[in-house]
Amino acid sequence: MAYSVALNNVYNNYLTSYAPKASGRYDAHKKSELRGVYNSIAKINKESPLSIIDSSIDSQSYAVNLKENARELRNTIASLGGLDEEDLLNKKTAFSSDSEIADVRYIGDDYSEGDASEFTLFVEKLATSQINTGNVLKDEPVSLTPGTYSFDISVNNMSYEFQFNINEGETNKALQDKLARLINNSNVGLKADVVSSPEGNAFTLETNLTGIEDDRQLLFTVSDENTSKASGAVGYLGLDNVTQLPDNAKFYLNDEPHESYSNHFTVAKTFELTLNKVNEIDDEPIKIGLKADTDSMSENVAKFARGYNDFIRNTSEYLASQPKTGYLLNEMTRIRNTYGQALNNVGILFDDDGFMKIDNDTLAENINSTDALESFAGVRKFTNSVLNKANQVTLNPMDYVQKTIVAYKNPGKEFFTPYITSQYSGMMFNGYC
Repeated sequence: MAYSVALNNVYNNYLTSYAPKASGRYDAHKKSELRGVYNSIAKINKESPLSIIDSSIDSQSYAVNLKENARELRNTIASLGGLDEEDLLNKKTAFSSDSEIADVRYIGDDYSEGDASEFTLFVEKLATSQINTGNVLKDEPVSLTPGTYSFDISVNNMSYEFQFNINEGETNKALQDKLARLINNSNVGLKADVVSSPEGNAFTLETNLTGIEDDRQLLFTVSDENTSKASGAVGYLGLDNVTQLPDNAKFYLNDEPHESYSNHFTVAKTFELTLNKVNEIDDEPIKIGLKADTDSMSENVAKFARGYNDFIRNTSEYLASQPKTGYLLNEMTRIRNTYGQALNNVGILFDDDGFMKIDNDTLAENINSTDALESFAGVRKFTNSVLNKANQVTLNPMDYVQKTIVAYKNPGKEFFTPYITSQYSGMMFNGYC
């Protein structure tokens, strides 16, 4: 367990070009899929010669970023219909007639004619969080006696005690900033901040969650009545002053009233809605539904182009420092050249730097043609080839890192080495130690 945590920290440390990625919907796998990954890794290790890899800091960072680029590209393709070739780019797209009121995303898997494809939405109230706003204090020395103080916060049926010191001559602003850091670093589901104004500074507490259950009025309470250290800080800072009560979102779907704890929820396991603002009283309900298949295909191709171009752009940044990057970019060039004519016919072009461009008029003409299925067969084959390359890079990014071959394995007598599953992780961990 300790090794896993340490390696994860090292991995995120080398992921310098991006924020550390959380696992998403397309990073989850069935047992059969994981077994396939294991078998692929074992096969790669069985057939690969023994090598000494470049273990420099730059190579470590490059290997991690290359893997992340490929994973992002794979997930982009997967989100547009699935990973089977016949499903590629077939993802349906939802629409909202007023995105200022609500945004929508289609999350259904197997859409059938029996599902509701369109409905109306009227937003009466947004879900709100609880906010406590403290007393406005000038940046002067704290009036409380120096010493150790504490207070209790009850949130999500859990109680937490926070202890802190008030030092001689400490100012109100310094104390407020210290408590904000203390609470924010505790990860108890609250966000603390210090709001400044011409009159002074006020300490604020807000819940990360919104909404409220029927038998509750508050999501958290602050008190120092029964705390273990000196009391008085809650009243002095005004930590228990509730200035916004939590409440649920209230809205109508096809004129039927509904409530939600959050402004982000799903409808019929098909639509993912995000409420942004309320309707005016005289407003007509907005419409939520599915775009026509032709519109969905056009949007899917555009999203695929953005994901593809991001991969090419991020990979190209290493051409000067990592010579083998050119091999990967050449492989991507060969893939697009294989399907070049089929792509050109539907309006998918490439510039001299390898970035995908879309002729929207030609694309729309082909999408709306009677032989659209046949026209886009080549596009799906190209997308599937790009997906296979992304899977390969994700599985073994070390193919594109500088290394020196030491010895080839005895032909016909190779043996599986399933525990050497990732040279790049071993490289990082050895350097970390």
